[in-house]
Amino acid sequence: MPNYYDIVVVGGGPAGLTAAIYARRAEKSVLILEKNGFGGQIAQSPRVENFPGFLSISGAELSDKFFNQALELGAEADLSEVTGLAPTDEGFIVRTEDGDYSAGAVILATGARHRRLGLPREEELSGSGVCYCAVCDGAFYPGRPVAVVGGGDTAVRDALLLSNSCSEVYIIHRRHEFRAEASNVEALRARENVHFVLGARAAELLGEDELRGLVVEDVESGERRTLEVDGLFVAVGHESDNAPFAELAGVDERGWFTAGEDGVSRTPGVFVAGDCRNKRVKQLVTAAGDGAAAATSACGYLDGKAKNF
Repeated sequence: MPNYYDIVVVGGGPAGLTAAIYARRAEKSVLILEKNGFGGQIAQSPRVENFPGFLSISGAELSDKFFNQALELGAEADLSEVTGLAPTDEGFIVRTEDGDYSAGAVILATGARHRRLGLPREEELSGSGVCYCAVCDGAFYPGRPVAVVGGGDTAVRDALLLSNSCSEVYIIHRRHEFRAEASNVEALRARENVHFVLGARAAELLGEDELRGLVVEDVESGERRTLEVDGLFVAVGHESDNAPFAELAGVDERGWFTAGEDGVSRTPGVFVAGDCRNKRVKQLVTAAGDGAAAATSACGYLDGKAKNF
């Protein structure tokens, strides 16, 4: 018989760790399963300046605080990839590459991946000039030239935000028309320090330890030119890791979980928290809020279930 936990949390980012903290405070036994490294994407950020209580802190240090608090409260944690869930009469079997666990309830906090451009050295320069969140990292480039890649609402909003403080903003899009709201595009065109690089794609990252420039290529002619920028903000969307749980939890047409703010999915006993959920704002603070809400819902579910026996 697999080891039993009241709640198994799938994902060790801010949402999952917050869920574990709240569940342990409700005196539930908790196991956190994470396939990569505890802390999630925020652990890779050099500085975090938009989380309440900290004027400035490294993502790694903040992640450690989340993780250590969960462990101090008695949560258990293991590095293992969850491959699926199977309902049982008692709850769920959580299947992993290293074995199975039994749970009364499951919280899915699988997060989201920023879609990459696929350029050589992109991962190497991530956090050293290559960024994926203007709200998080834009404040590190005041008075400096930057570029934004993307043609949707996120890219245009990022460029608008960056144009308030950066010396020059180049917005690069492989098409000649944007998918973003027309009013935002017009607002962007009115900014004197914004330059449109349309019908082009990012082709090469320049610089050794830090980004020092970007080569862009015309998609039709293949002609190349270099933009002297200190920062590159990639805004080409996100990808989910929700496929193994789609049938039980329910996903939309883009693969995001459809649970509401309470984290309740379409299957009783399965709850959802964080950036894996279909929602507008995907930030560190909202992920933590989601974790608290999902854990509260999961504990209520377990308490109600116990009363029926």
